[in-house]
Amino acid sequence: MENKIQAYNPQVFFAAERTLLAWQRSSISFIALGFVIERFGIFIKFLKIANNIPDNSVHLSTFIGIFFIAMGSLTSLLAVLQYQNFLKTLPESDLPGGYFIFLGPLVSYTMFFSAIGLGTWLVISNSFVT
Repeated sequence: MENKIQAYNPQVFFAAERTLLAWQRSSISFIALGFVIERFGIFIKFLKIANNIPDNSVHLSTFIGIFFIAMGSLTSLLAVLQYQNFLKTLPESDLPGGYFIFLGPLVSYTMFFSAIGLGTWLVISNSFVT
């Protein structure tokens, strides 16, 4: 019987972490784009750039912006869940010792809950705008 020694290979772990970071960048982009779209509708209304813009377009901007924020938050949540499920399949020898493995998921969960809070705040704040 051969005694195989499995060498430490951090490449798999760090590839998974790079993938998580790429998904985090994508979710930040969705959230930022949603915020800009949502605020642009109110910007048009308050500055009255075009007086013939109906109120429906401002509300449409709000719904589209909140949709993008929700997409960003969902992307962040799904990315961290996929990352954590993948880490469960790795052997202990592939996880780097002394490395804070929880930081990537912590950032993703923070982005998820922050985006949910932002979307909720935008819905509440827009319900009072006439």
